[in-house]
Amino acid sequence: MSSTDSLVADTASTATLASLATGDSPAATPAPAENARQLPYAFARDAKLALVARDGLPTELWICAETDPDALAEVTRRLGALPTAWKTAPEVETALRTAYAQIDGEAARIVDEAEADVDITRLLQDIPAVEDLLEVEDDAPIIRMINALLTQASRDGASDIHIEPFEQNSVVRFRIDGTLRDIARPRRALHAALISRIKIMAQLDIAEKRLPQDGRITLRVAGKPVDVRVSTLPTGHGERAVLRLLDKEAGRLDLGKLGMAPDTLATFDRLVKQPHGIILVTGPTGSGKTTTLYAAMQRLDASTTNIMTVEDPIEYDLPGIGQTQVNARIDMSFGKALRAILRQDPDVIMIGEIRDLETAQIAVQASLTGHLVLATLHTNDSASAITRLADMGVEPFLLSSTVLGVMAQRLIRRLCPHCKKPETVDGRQVWRAVGCERCHRSGYIGRSGIYELLVIDEEQRGLIHNAANELEIRRLGLRSGMRSMRDDGQRWIDSGATSIEEVVRVTRD
Repeated sequence: MSSTDSLVADTASTATLASLATGDSPAATPAPAENARQLPYAFARDAKLALVARDGLPTELWICAETDPDALAEVTRRLGALPTAWKTAPEVETALRTAYAQIDGEAARIVDEAEADVDITRLLQDIPAVEDLLEVEDDAPIIRMINALLTQASRDGASDIHIEPFEQNSVVRFRIDGTLRDIARPRRALHAALISRIKIMAQLDIAEKRLPQDGRITLRVAGKPVDVRVSTLPTGHGERAVLRLLDKEAGRLDLGKLGMAPDTLATFDRLVKQPHGIILVTGPTGSGKTTTLYAAMQRLDASTTNIMTVEDPIEYDLPGIGQTQVNARIDMSFGKALRAILRQDPDVIMIGEIRDLETAQIAVQASLTGHLVLATLHTNDSASAITRLADMGVEPFLLSSTVLGVMAQRLIRRLCPHCKKPETVDGRQVWRAVGCERCHRSGYIGRSGIYELLVIDEEQRGLIHNAANELEIRRLGLRSGMRSMRDDGQRWIDSGATSIEEVVRVTRD
C-alpha cells in the first residue's frame, strides 16, 4: 500500500486519542463520528487540519494559516470537496483532540478484544519508540490494552489507574474526581503480562516481584505531555500497580485557576511575595496541596530568585527551579537534602512535606535566616497546623515569629452541567446531582478547591507564643475574617457549581 493509500486507511488502532483539555471546548464541538476520523491522527495533527462532524450539519474541514497545502490537496482528492472553515491553529488542535476522543468504555472493549488475540510470545516486547502514544499501531494485544487504558484515563481526567489482581480475575479502576470506578476486568492469566509491560515502560526490574518498586513513564498523548508515576506492590495474588497521571499542562499550575475566592487569592499572593517566613498548605492526601505550592512558585520570578525544592517524589518538572528528590535507599532524607540546599544560596525553599521534627526545625531556621519556606503538612484545618508543629517539638516562640499563614484546602466535585436539576431549599434555589452518560452516572464532572486561609497577624502571634490550643487560634481567625472551608464552599453552592451534599461530604460539617 502506498503512503497516500494508507492516508485514509482504517485508523481504529489510532483512534484512542485522549482529550486532556480542562473543559474548554471549541466554538463548535466536533462529534466522535467515524467520518471525522477518516484521517490518521498523526497526519491530521502534522497537517494542521481537522474533519469536524456536528449534529445535523455536513462534515466540515477546519483549516488554519499553518495548514499544509499539499496535505489539504490530498485530503480533497481522496474525500472530495468539503465545506471549509477557517479557524485559528489552537481551534484546529482542540477540534482534533475532541473528534478523536474515545467513546465511553473504549478501553474495556479493547481489553475484551485483545484477550482473544493474545500471543504469549509477544507479551514482553520492547515498547515501540514513538513520540506520541496514539501513533502506536502495534498488533500486540498487551500493548493495545495498556495504550487504551492510558489514553482513556487521560481523556476522562483520571488521576490514577489501579491494576489489581484477585483470585479469579484482575480489575482495572480509574480514580476520577476523587472516586474509583471499575473500567475493565482482564483475565487473571494476563495480569502478570500487564504488570511486566508497565515495568518495561517505567524501566523497572521485571524479574523482581517480591519488593515494591517505583518508576516513571513520560508520554505524549494527543500532543499533550503526560508524566505517569508508577508504583508496584506485591500482594497475595500477585503484584498490583497504581499509575498516577500528572498532566503537565501549564494551565493547571496557574494560581488563578485553582478556584480561590478573589480575596483569598489576593491575600495568598501577598504572602507568597514576602521575603522570608513559612507558608503552610494543609489537607489530606489528594487535596491538591502540591499543586497549590507549584502554582505559588510560578508567581515568583525564577530568573532573579533562586528557588529550590525537596520533594518525594518530584511530581512536575518546573522550568528555572532546582528540584531535589528524596531517596530513602541512599539515605537522602528531607533533612539531609534541606541542609545541602541551604548551602546553595536559595531565596525560596519548597518542602514537599514536613514529616518530622528535624525537617520542621530546619524549615524554621531557614525562615529565621532570611528564606521564604513553602511546605505542606497533613492536618484537618488551618489552626491545627500550628499545634501539630508544636506537638512535633518546635518551640511556640519560634512558630510565632516565623509562620506567615496557613492554607487548608479540599477538592469538591462540580455538578455535571448536562444533568443537574434545580430544587428549592428553605426558599433558596440550589442544584442537585442527577447523573447521565456524560458524567458516568455520578452527577459530577471536574473538581474545584475550597480554601481556609489563616493569616498570622500580631494578635495570633501572641496566642501562638503563649502555646494557645487550636480552638483558640481558630476562634480568633474567624473573628478576624477567616472563612471556614464550609463557608467557602457556600459560594460554589450559590453559583450552582456544586451541591449542598458535596460540600457537607468534603468538609464533614
